[in-house]
Amino acid sequence: MYRVIGTAKSRAFRVMWMLEELGQPYEVEPALPQTDDIRRYNPLGKIPALVDGDAVLTDSVAIMTYLADKHSGMTAPAGTPERARQDAMTLWLVDEMDALLWTAAKHSFVLPEKLRVPEVKPTVKAEFARNADRLAGMLRGDFLMGDVPSLPDILASHCLGWSLVAKFDPLPDSIKPYTKRLRERDAYKAAAAR
Repeated sequence: MYRVIGTAKSRAFRVMWMLEELGQPYEVEPALPQTDDIRRYNPLGKIPALVDGDAVLTDSVAIMTYLADKHSGMTAPAGTPERARQDAMTLWLVDEMDALLWTAAKHSFVLPEKLRVPEVKPTVKAEFARNADRLAGMLRGDFLMGDVPSLPDILASHCLGWSLVAKFDPLPDSIKPYTKRLRERDAYKAAAAR
């Protein structure tokens, strides 16, 4: 059985949702960032971590990719043009959405106060809003990669939800049906219930 180290109110939720989508059993071991609890698994003190037997994996996107490949679900096969397009979408989301949210978080509460630059937040929020609007135009059917959900959808949905919690601008109307489709999935609901 897999062990997810982290909390549901963090990037660990992405891993939990992926495991639910893949129908894999797992347990959650609560740990907060930069604590001894997580440093046992990740010396950088970042969550999440995934324990699979003797292996300990870190970084939510790397973990989701590992799980998708291992269980042949929520992903295009490696070595195909479809996978290259999926990987391009995943990396775009990491660069253009996740990184902006993390930058805002760092300058709100993560960094020591003397290192925070609150003036960066309006620019970060504007860039995120522009990218959320672009995301709606990238749908290739009901989901980002076509008619079935895949890894980038979990990442995108998590980022869009995080933006609301972080008090970014409301999501564009064009993306709301997409986020609703994802949040209505049984796997999403099961991960959220944990």
